[in-house]
Amino acid sequence: MPFLIRPDRTAALLLSAALVAGGLSGCSFLSPFKTCEGTGARMKELESLPLLASPPPGATSPRTFDGVSSECADDSGDAWLSAGRTYVYPGTRQEVLDHYRRAAEADGWRFVPAPMSGQDAGGACFTKGGDGRAQVLTLDFPPVRFVTEFYGPEAAAEFASGSGFEISVGSEADGATTSCWS
Repeated sequence: MPFLIRPDRTAALLLSAALVAGGLSGCSFLSPFKTCEGTGARMKELESLPLLASPPPGATSPRTFDGVSSECADDSGDAWLSAGRTYVYPGTRQEVLDHYRRAAEADGWRFVPAPMSGQDAGGACFTKGGDGRAQVLTLDFPPVRFVTEFYGPEAAAEFASGSGFEISVGSEADGATTSCWS
């Protein structure tokens, strides 16, 4: 016995398939910034952020980390732009945190405390700008073992000579609002 599909079911199946295919392909067109294409001007803006080049007095860039590093990552959703610098400071972490908190707040950044009281986030996070101009500024103190594993023993030795830290600024390619601790 041959398999027969009634004409009204054929139309319903075709309509269902068209709606599903249209819906799935339409999702990829919601944001024009799924890739890093066309983000050069925004990246230059992040790289030139004055706070990246304003470490506490006495801080130096390790030889293996000299200059601003930047990247655009578009492999897991909307493109994410980031630029940062790495420094070693001969003082304490708290001195570094205090320096950047004063400097960031003076420049209009808003400090965002860690979500759980008493939680040591190991750094600090600030936000600035509204939708279309939003940025996130982070300050991190990676452990020496991390630096050794990813950059080698020479970099780790320099990093361990004081409070090694990374300051970075990030943004969605379209400047969409983002948060610190998500």
